[in-house]
Amino acid sequence: MCKYLTFILISILFLNLSCNSGSGSDQKVINFWAMGAEGESVRKLLPEFEKEHPDIRINIQMIPWNAAQEKLITAYAGNNTPDACQLGNTWIPQFAALEAIENLDSFITKSKSVSKENFFEGIWETNRIDESIYGIPWYVDTRVLFYRKDILKSAGYSDPPKDWEELYDASKKIKGLYKKGEEKYAIYIPTNEWANFVIFGLQLGSTILKNENSYGDFSGKKFKEAFDYLIRFHKEDLSPIGITQVTNIYQALADSFVAMYISGPWHVPEFKKWMTGDLKDKWSTAPLPGPHDSIGLSLAGGSSTVIFKDSENKEEVWKFIEFLSRPRTQAELYKLVNDLPAVKSAWEDSTLQNDEYLNAFYLQLHHVIPTPKIPEWEQIVFSKLQNYIEIGARGSMTSEEALKTLDREVNQVLEKRRWLLGKN
Repeated sequence: MCKYLTFILISILFLNLSCNSGSGSDQKVINFWAMGAEGESVRKLLPEFEKEHPDIRINIQMIPWNAAQEKLITAYAGNNTPDACQLGNTWIPQFAALEAIENLDSFITKSKSVSKENFFEGIWETNRIDESIYGIPWYVDTRVLFYRKDILKSAGYSDPPKDWEELYDASKKIKGLYKKGEEKYAIYIPTNEWANFVIFGLQLGSTILKNENSYGDFSGKKFKEAFDYLIRFHKEDLSPIGITQVTNIYQALADSFVAMYISGPWHVPEFKKWMTGDLKDKWSTAPLPGPHDSIGLSLAGGSSTVIFKDSENKEEVWKFIEFLSRPRTQAELYKLVNDLPAVKSAWEDSTLQNDEYLNAFYLQLHHVIPTPKIPEWEQIVFSKLQNYIEIGARGSMTSEEALKTLDREVNQVLEKRRWLLGKN
């Protein structure tokens, strides 16, 4: 009897192992790399997806943002890329040029849930390279105006500035509220950040680069006009020049050291923490003023999801991308990590609808534009443009001298691009 029971138990154990082994071997494992806080947050979204798709398991690897680009390049060089990953929008051109990521046109054509019409147009365009789509927007960001309502009201403005003239006029009047020599400013335009200068250049219609993005156009008429406009705030002491003067922008706005600041949605939760008590109702956000009494353009930022060409599980990855693109999934991501949805209908969620500070972002996201889509873009703005913003603000060169010198250095960066264009 004992031998018989032993035989039965061994048989059952063997059968269970066989069944478990079989189900595991049928399950596709998707390696997905996610950056920063999104890496932890996306894990919390997986149970629903894996319940719907028991044959697919998502393996998340978290990558720090400051190491992500190098790690991805290393993985590409070593033929060891993941199936898919989160990719910053400005990185799409680099990996498309390397032919590392998949053209998604055929997936989109067949999809019942992912289409251009679902997304903010300017954000969708960040993923378009040579008329094809290489990434699907996952979450978005853009820049708007943060401002002190009470200070603007004291300067005679019951509403935020609607155009460039009003922005300058309001700044002059805010500065006039303070005693001569008092170290307070109207607006903070950092000299170590390139975004504001590119935004205002784009608002005037500058292409930033010219001749198929193979030469700099910073000294062109339109960008120079925008550059001069912003530098004027520094020259007239309406904005602090040194970055050491503003070590904490939240405290700076709370203490009235500055009254206005242009930045992105990542600041909203922090301002909510700092602007409390009597300050709770004294700040707000607004779309950027344009040159002429209208909402001005801002940057189309955020991250997209891409599929690597070496993936053997592209169809399964696409199912995961479709899941991440659902309005409800995007709204849940916002609740987890404050990432703004890329899908327009996700903004109908009550959490986003009821946040008064997010309305400006929703309006602004209908007026966003990509930066030039070339692999050299980040090198140009971080190592070149920012340097000449500082030089221009301090008056070490005239704007004309600074921008012509900038163009010469940018042209050197783009030398290989010109050679490739000429070869083709």
